[in-house]
Amino acid sequence: MTKTLPKTWIITGSARGLGRAILTAALENGDNVLAAARDVSQLADLKALHGARLEPFALDVTDEARTAEAATAAIAAFGRIDVLVNNAGYGHFEAFEQKSPTDFRAEVETNLFGVVNMTRAVLPFMRKKRAGHILNVSSVGGRVGTPGLAAYQAAKWAVGGFTEVLRGEVAHLGIRIVSLEPGGMRTDWADTAGNSAPNTVLPDYAETVGATLARIRAYAGNEVGDPARIAQLVLALAKRSDLPAHLVLGTDALASFDAAEATRLSDHARWLDISRATVFGGPEGEALTALLPPD
Repeated sequence: MTKTLPKTWIITGSARGLGRAILTAALENGDNVLAAARDVSQLADLKALHGARLEPFALDVTDEARTAEAATAAIAAFGRIDVLVNNAGYGHFEAFEQKSPTDFRAEVETNLFGVVNMTRAVLPFMRKKRAGHILNVSSVGGRVGTPGLAAYQAAKWAVGGFTEVLRGEVAHLGIRIVSLEPGGMRTDWADTAGNSAPNTVLPDYAETVGATLARIRAYAGNEVGDPARIAQLVLALAKRSDLPAHLVLGTDALASFDAAEATRLSDHARWLDISRATVFGGPEGEALTALLPPD
């Protein structure tokens, strides 16, 4: 019987939350992990437990040169890269109008370009061996729009699009990619996002951003998503050749996604005639505008 070799993982954002749950599961499975985190001191307990199978690596995923070094370090330590989990990210809750351009860009840099940077770093190694899995931890926020999370969700929508495009480019090379889209999980994400909100939401946004912020704060600690179960799922996905482009995780995520999809399909049907009409040879003038649905 052929013995299965341990996989080598790179996991970003591995010190806390879902990233740490995936890291722990991979190590307990006997695999090797380059665990990337801003503060690797938080990995000291796991390093003491698992020794040489864990390679902590200090990383800010917005640093493109450093992400390249992470991939090289994984090869140096373990000789291969089998799985990349792009997990690093954060969300700060604030009305778009109140969010500074600097803060908006910083969230996009981490949540989108962190994924881009790390993926670019590992692709040459995966391409060479004609195999690999890239699991992008996005969010159901990449399929819906939530008032107060413009920067975070803009980046997560982009991660979903990036995932779909890259799948088309590398599937024939044996590289499998999926966008994981969980809802609320029992991590510190909701606390961090909610506590990052400014003390004052502009009165004009009280019914939208303010109401959503109240729901997020009330949900913190009561999320239905189990990081340990998601981590076990990630281990299983890293063994499969058949992966979907998007995988929504959690009953709360499914409810949000299904409602958003229903609205999109309804809008599509309502505006279908005008969508079809804007081609050469189509109706013009009043005949064109007459196809608009009632206002």
